[in-house]
Amino acid sequence: MERHKTTDMKKLDYYVLDVFADQKYKGNQLSVVYSDEDLTLSQYHDIAREFGYSETSFIRHSLKENALVVRSFTPAEFEVIGAGHNLLGAVCLALLKGWDIFKNQQGSPYVMIKDTRIPVRITEEAGLPYVAMKQAPAQVIRTVPADVMARAVGLTPDDLDLNGWQINVVQTEVAHLMVPVKDQDVLQKAVSNKSLLKETSQKYGFEGCYLFTTNQPNPEFLAEARFFNPGIGIDEDPATGTAAGPLAGYLEELGHIKKDKDYRILQGTAVKHPSSIRVNVSSDGIWVSGSSVIVMEGTLYL
Repeated sequence: MERHKTTDMKKLDYYVLDVFADQKYKGNQLSVVYSDEDLTLSQYHDIAREFGYSETSFIRHSLKENALVVRSFTPAEFEVIGAGHNLLGAVCLALLKGWDIFKNQQGSPYVMIKDTRIPVRITEEAGLPYVAMKQAPAQVIRTVPADVMARAVGLTPDDLDLNGWQINVVQTEVAHLMVPVKDQDVLQKAVSNKSLLKETSQKYGFEGCYLFTTNQPNPEFLAEARFFNPGIGIDEDPATGTAAGPLAGYLEELGHIKKDKDYRILQGTAVKHPSSIRVNVSSDGIWVSGSSVIVMEGTLYL
Protein backbone atom coordinates (compact mmCIF):
# COMPACT_ATOMS: atom_id res chain seq x y z
CA MET A 1 0.00 0.00 0.00
CA GLU A 2 1.38 3.43 -0.93
CA ARG A 3 1.60 5.78 2.04
CA HIS A 4 0.93 9.51 1.72
CA LYS A 5 3.88 11.73 2.47
CA THR A 6 3.42 14.34 5.19
CA THR A 7 6.97 15.72 5.25
CA ASP A 8 5.96 18.98 3.53
CA MET A 9 3.04 19.65 5.87
CA LYS A 10 3.36 21.98 8.82
CA LYS A 11 3.01 20.01 12.05
CA LEU A 12 1.73 21.23 15.40
CA ASP A 13 1.69 19.43 18.74
CA TYR A 14 -1.70 18.95 20.35
CA TYR A 15 -2.92 17.72 23.71
CA VAL A 16 -6.28 16.79 25.20
CA LEU A 17 -6.86 17.45 28.89
CA ASP A 18 -9.65 16.88 31.35
CA VAL A 19 -10.01 20.20 33.16
CA PHE A 20 -11.37 20.94 36.64
CA ALA A 21 -10.55 17.35 37.53
CA ASP A 22 -7.72 15.36 39.09
CA GLN A 23 -8.60 12.09 37.33
CA LYS A 24 -8.78 11.13 33.68
CA TYR A 25 -12.18 10.92 31.96
CA LYS A 26 -13.81 13.39 34.33
CA GLY A 27 -13.94 17.19 34.15
CA ASN A 28 -14.30 19.22 30.96
CA GLN A 29 -12.48 18.02 27.86
CA LEU A 30 -10.18 20.60 26.27
CA SER A 31 -7.96 20.31 23.22
CA VAL A 32 -4.84 22.49 23.30
CA VAL A 33 -2.68 23.19 20.24
CA TYR A 34 0.83 24.65 20.53
CA SER A 35 2.07 26.97 17.79
CA ASP A 36 5.10 29.27 17.59
CA GLU A 37 3.00 31.93 15.85
CA ASP A 38 -0.57 33.08 15.32
CA LEU A 39 -2.63 31.04 12.88
CA THR A 40 -5.22 32.42 10.50
CA LEU A 41 -8.83 32.70 11.67
CA SER A 42 -9.88 29.99 9.22
CA GLN A 43 -7.21 27.65 10.66
CA TYR A 44 -8.40 28.32 14.21
CA HIS A 45 -11.97 27.61 13.14
CA ASP A 46 -11.13 24.47 11.16
CA ILE A 47 -9.07 22.93 13.96
CA ALA A 48 -11.64 23.72 16.67
CA ARG A 49 -14.36 22.15 14.51
CA GLU A 50 -12.16 19.09 13.86
CA PHE A 51 -11.67 18.41 17.58
CA GLY A 52 -15.34 19.07 18.30
CA TYR A 53 -14.95 19.77 22.02
CA SER A 54 -16.80 22.73 23.51
CA GLU A 55 -13.57 24.73 23.17
CA THR A 56 -10.08 24.38 21.69
CA SER A 57 -7.24 26.54 23.01
CA PHE A 58 -4.24 27.64 20.96
CA ILE A 59 -1.14 28.61 22.89
CA ARG A 60 2.19 30.24 22.19
CA HIS A 61 4.81 32.09 24.22
CA SER A 62 5.05 35.81 23.42
CA LEU A 63 8.37 37.58 23.93
CA LYS A 64 6.54 40.91 23.62
CA GLU A 65 4.10 40.06 26.43
CA ASN A 66 6.63 37.85 28.21
CA ALA A 67 3.79 35.43 28.84
CA LEU A 68 1.84 32.44 27.65
CA VAL A 69 -0.81 33.74 25.21
CA VAL A 70 -4.03 31.76 24.78
CA ARG A 71 -6.75 32.06 22.17
CA SER A 72 -9.80 29.79 22.36
CA PHE A 73 -12.52 28.91 19.86
CA THR A 74 -15.70 26.86 19.83
CA PRO A 75 -16.66 24.57 16.90
CA ALA A 76 -19.23 27.26 15.99
CA GLU A 77 -16.37 29.71 15.21
CA PHE A 78 -16.92 31.80 18.36
CA GLU A 79 -13.82 33.14 20.12
CA VAL A 80 -14.01 32.62 23.89
CA ILE A 81 -12.55 35.10 26.36
CA GLY A 82 -12.36 35.12 30.14
CA ALA A 83 -10.76 32.90 32.75
CA GLY A 84 -12.51 29.56 32.26
CA HIS A 85 -11.58 25.95 31.58
CA ASN A 86 -10.06 27.04 28.26
CA LEU A 87 -7.39 29.05 30.11
CA LEU A 88 -7.01 26.79 33.13
CA GLY A 89 -6.29 23.73 30.99
CA ALA A 90 -3.71 25.61 28.91
CA VAL A 91 -1.82 26.77 32.00
CA CYS A 92 -1.99 23.32 33.60
CA LEU A 93 -0.60 21.79 30.40
CA ALA A 94 2.41 24.12 30.46
CA LEU A 95 3.09 23.28 34.10
CA LEU A 96 2.65 19.53 33.58
CA LYS A 97 5.12 19.71 30.67
CA GLY A 98 7.62 21.77 32.68
CA TRP A 99 7.52 24.81 30.38
CA ASP A 100 8.83 27.95 32.13
CA ILE A 101 5.99 30.28 31.17
CA PHE A 102 6.68 32.78 33.97
CA LYS A 103 10.38 33.31 33.21
CA ASN A 104 11.49 36.95 33.65
CA GLN A 105 8.04 38.12 34.73
CA GLN A 106 8.11 40.83 37.38
CA GLY A 107 5.74 40.60 40.34
CA SER A 108 2.80 38.22 40.44
CA PRO A 109 2.58 35.62 37.63
CA TYR A 110 0.14 36.14 34.79
CA VAL A 111 -0.97 34.73 31.44
CA MET A 112 -2.81 36.31 28.51
CA ILE A 113 -6.19 35.39 27.09
CA LYS A 114 -5.94 37.04 23.68
CA ASP A 115 -5.16 40.67 24.72
CA THR A 116 -6.19 40.53 28.38
CA ARG A 117 -3.76 39.88 31.24
CA ILE A 118 -5.07 37.33 33.77
CA PRO A 119 -3.31 37.03 37.17
CA VAL A 120 -2.75 33.43 38.29
CA ARG A 121 -1.62 31.64 41.43
CA ILE A 122 0.13 28.29 41.24
CA THR A 123 0.14 25.66 43.96
CA GLU A 124 0.20 21.86 44.01
CA GLU A 125 -2.33 19.34 45.29
CA ALA A 126 -2.04 15.55 45.16
CA GLY A 127 0.98 15.82 42.88
CA LEU A 128 -0.83 17.96 40.28
CA PRO A 129 -0.50 21.69 39.56
CA TYR A 130 -3.41 23.65 40.98
CA VAL A 131 -4.10 26.87 39.12
CA ALA A 132 -6.16 29.80 40.39
CA MET A 133 -7.26 32.47 37.89
CA LYS A 134 -8.45 35.91 38.95
CA GLN A 135 -11.68 37.26 37.48
CA ALA A 136 -13.03 40.78 37.90
CA PRO A 137 -15.54 41.51 40.70
CA ALA A 138 -19.05 40.36 39.84
CA GLN A 139 -21.64 42.85 38.62
CA VAL A 140 -25.37 42.14 38.61
CA ILE A 141 -26.65 43.52 35.30
CA ARG A 142 -30.38 42.78 35.16
CA THR A 143 -33.16 40.37 36.13
CA VAL A 144 -34.93 37.92 33.78
CA PRO A 145 -38.56 36.85 34.50
CA ALA A 146 -39.00 33.31 35.86
CA ASP A 147 -41.71 32.38 33.36
CA VAL A 148 -39.44 33.29 30.45
CA MET A 149 -36.58 31.15 31.71
CA ALA A 150 -38.80 28.25 32.78
CA ARG A 151 -39.97 27.77 29.19
CA ALA A 152 -36.39 27.93 27.90
CA VAL A 153 -35.18 25.11 30.18
CA GLY A 154 -38.26 22.86 30.26
CA LEU A 155 -39.30 23.65 33.85
CA THR A 156 -42.05 25.58 35.64
CA PRO A 157 -41.70 28.97 37.38
CA ASP A 158 -42.18 27.16 40.73
CA ASP A 159 -39.17 24.96 39.89
CA LEU A 160 -37.06 28.12 39.79
CA ASP A 161 -37.99 29.18 43.35
CA LEU A 162 -34.91 28.83 45.55
CA ASN A 163 -34.92 31.00 48.69
CA GLY A 164 -36.75 33.71 46.73
CA TRP A 165 -33.57 34.51 44.78
CA GLN A 166 -33.93 36.34 41.49
CA ILE A 167 -32.75 35.14 38.09
CA ASN A 168 -29.96 37.59 37.35
CA VAL A 169 -27.48 38.30 34.58
CA VAL A 170 -24.11 38.48 36.37
CA GLN A 171 -20.78 39.43 34.81
CA THR A 172 -17.12 39.11 35.69
CA GLU A 173 -15.37 38.88 32.30
CA VAL A 174 -18.41 37.31 30.63
CA ALA A 175 -22.10 37.94 31.33
CA HIS A 176 -23.92 34.70 32.18
CA LEU A 177 -27.42 34.13 33.56
CA MET A 178 -27.64 32.72 37.10
CA VAL A 179 -30.78 30.56 37.35
CA PRO A 180 -31.55 29.20 40.84
CA VAL A 181 -33.60 25.97 40.88
CA LYS A 182 -35.44 24.34 43.74
CA ASP A 183 -33.33 21.22 44.29
CA GLN A 184 -31.06 18.62 42.72
CA ASP A 185 -33.93 16.58 41.24
CA VAL A 186 -35.28 19.63 39.41
CA LEU A 187 -31.78 20.51 38.22
CA GLN A 188 -31.40 17.10 36.57
CA LYS A 189 -34.81 17.41 34.86
CA ALA A 190 -33.92 20.63 33.03
CA VAL A 191 -33.80 20.40 29.22
CA SER A 192 -32.34 23.11 27.03
CA ASN A 193 -34.70 24.57 24.42
CA LYS A 194 -31.96 25.82 22.11
CA SER A 195 -33.99 28.23 20.03
CA LEU A 196 -35.68 29.80 23.07
CA LEU A 197 -32.39 30.07 24.95
CA LYS A 198 -30.73 31.79 22.00
CA GLU A 199 -33.66 34.19 21.68
CA THR A 200 -33.67 34.95 25.42
CA SER A 201 -29.91 35.44 25.63
CA GLN A 202 -30.03 37.97 22.79
CA LYS A 203 -32.97 39.83 24.31
CA TYR A 204 -31.54 40.09 27.84
CA GLY A 205 -27.83 40.35 27.01
CA PHE A 206 -26.20 37.24 28.43
CA GLU A 207 -24.08 34.50 26.90
CA GLY A 208 -24.73 31.22 28.77
CA CYS A 209 -27.34 29.93 31.20
CA TYR A 210 -26.04 28.59 34.56
CA LEU A 211 -28.68 26.58 36.39
CA PHE A 212 -27.71 25.85 39.99
CA THR A 213 -29.06 24.68 43.30
CA THR A 214 -27.70 24.90 46.83
CA ASN A 215 -30.19 22.19 47.87
CA GLN A 216 -28.06 19.14 47.14
CA PRO A 217 -26.98 16.29 49.44
CA ASN A 218 -23.17 16.53 49.21
CA PRO A 219 -21.77 18.75 51.99
CA GLU A 220 -18.43 19.04 50.15
CA PHE A 221 -20.03 21.34 47.59
CA LEU A 222 -21.60 24.76 47.87
CA ALA A 223 -23.83 24.09 44.86
CA GLU A 224 -24.42 21.82 41.89
CA ALA A 225 -24.78 23.43 38.47
CA ARG A 226 -25.48 22.85 34.78
CA PHE A 227 -24.51 25.14 31.90
CA PHE A 228 -26.22 25.63 28.51
CA ASN A 229 -24.89 27.97 25.84
CA PRO A 230 -26.36 27.06 22.44
CA GLY A 231 -25.62 30.53 21.06
CA ILE A 232 -21.94 29.63 20.72
CA GLY A 233 -22.46 25.94 19.97
CA ILE A 234 -22.27 24.48 23.50
CA ASP A 235 -25.23 22.19 24.23
CA GLU A 236 -24.06 21.43 27.78
CA ASP A 237 -20.67 22.14 29.34
CA PRO A 238 -19.23 19.82 32.04
CA ALA A 239 -17.35 22.71 33.75
CA THR A 240 -17.62 26.45 33.21
CA GLY A 241 -15.16 28.65 35.08
CA THR A 242 -16.50 31.83 33.49
CA ALA A 243 -19.92 31.05 35.03
CA ALA A 244 -18.69 29.70 38.38
CA GLY A 245 -17.02 33.05 39.15
CA PRO A 246 -20.22 35.07 38.59
CA LEU A 247 -22.18 32.51 40.66
CA ALA A 248 -19.78 32.97 43.58
CA GLY A 249 -20.14 36.75 43.33
CA TYR A 250 -23.93 36.44 43.11
CA LEU A 251 -24.11 34.23 46.22
CA GLU A 252 -21.72 36.46 48.18
CA GLU A 253 -23.85 39.51 47.40
CA LEU A 254 -26.90 37.61 48.67
CA GLY A 255 -25.03 36.89 51.92
CA HIS A 256 -25.08 33.15 51.29
CA ILE A 257 -21.27 32.79 51.30
CA LYS A 258 -18.40 34.73 52.89
CA LYS A 259 -15.50 36.55 51.33
CA ASP A 260 -11.98 35.07 51.41
CA LYS A 261 -13.25 31.53 51.91
CA ASP A 262 -12.92 28.58 49.53
CA TYR A 263 -16.05 26.87 48.19
CA ARG A 264 -16.52 24.18 45.57
CA ILE A 265 -19.14 23.89 42.81
CA LEU A 266 -20.07 20.52 41.31
CA GLN A 267 -20.89 20.48 37.59
CA GLY A 268 -21.07 17.93 34.79
CA THR A 269 -22.87 15.02 36.48
CA ALA A 270 -25.69 15.14 33.91
CA VAL A 271 -23.18 14.46 31.11
CA LYS A 272 -21.14 11.95 33.15
CA HIS A 273 -18.10 14.23 33.41
CA PRO A 274 -18.25 15.43 37.04
CA SER A 275 -16.12 18.51 37.63
CA SER A 276 -15.01 20.34 40.76
CA ILE A 277 -14.59 24.12 40.50
CA ARG A 278 -13.14 25.99 43.47
CA VAL A 279 -14.20 29.62 43.97
CA ASN A 280 -13.13 32.34 46.40
CA VAL A 281 -14.54 35.88 46.46
CA SER A 282 -12.00 38.51 47.50
CA SER A 283 -12.40 42.27 47.89
CA ASP A 284 -10.94 42.99 44.44
CA GLY A 285 -12.01 40.00 42.37
CA ILE A 286 -13.00 36.33 42.26
CA TRP A 287 -10.52 33.46 42.15
CA VAL A 288 -11.57 30.39 40.18
CA SER A 289 -9.28 27.38 40.50
CA GLY A 290 -8.78 23.72 39.70
CA SER A 291 -6.44 21.18 38.20
CA SER A 292 -6.18 19.18 34.97
CA VAL A 293 -4.81 15.90 33.67
CA ILE A 294 -3.48 15.07 30.19
CA VAL A 295 -5.34 12.21 28.48
CA MET A 296 -4.03 12.43 24.90
CA GLU A 297 -1.27 14.04 22.86
CA GLY A 298 -0.21 13.88 19.25
CA THR A 299 0.57 15.68 16.01
CA LEU A 300 -1.75 17.85 13.98
CA TYR A 301 -1.11 18.56 10.28
CA LEU A 302 -2.04 21.91 8.75
